[in-house]
Amino acid sequence: MGNANKELFFKSLKYFAYTVVLMFLAPAVIYQAFKNQTHPWYWPVLIVGLLLAVAAIVMGFYSIKVIMKSFFGDE
Repeated sequence: MGNANKELFFKSLKYFAYTVVLMFLAPAVIYQAFKNQTHPWYWPVLIVGLLLAVAAIVMGFYSIKVIMKSFFGDE
């Protein structure tokens, strides 16, 4: 792996794993919310699903940032 910071690289892989989980969980929660629009829990479930979707996007960018930092260091 050359000059890469191995500890930081494995940390970024952990963040990628969280990102993948969120990428599958968020659409599933949003789908369940839209499937049950007449249920009283519709809005809370939809809001949680949207928050999970935003978290997936943020975690994706953060994990890419960490992996770049592990390869190229702090600049």
